[in-house]
Amino acid sequence: MPTTSVNSRLFSSSPVVEAGYKLKSHSGTKKRWRSLASGSSFKRGQAGHAHLNVHKSPSRKNRLAQTAHSVPYQTHKLKKLLLPYGSH
Repeated sequence: MPTTSVNSRLFSSSPVVEAGYKLKSHSGTKKRWRSLASGSSFKRGQAGHAHLNVHKSPSRKNRLAQTAHSVPYQTHKLKKLLLPYGSH
């Protein structure tokens, strides 16, 4: 029996199996960011719009209500955080 487990390890094509551990996706990133249909960038909601709004100007509140999109350097990093084994 031990020879079959050794053989399966010898012919494994995944470096993750050989290393004995797997990377995890970043949970906070999963909760905050969503991928666009094209897969080229991500979007998220702006923080700071939910409460303590009395002292904020209407233009600031309108700006905080908008969707925020990732810039190219963020997109590269988000792909690594969300999909550690995907193609980056």
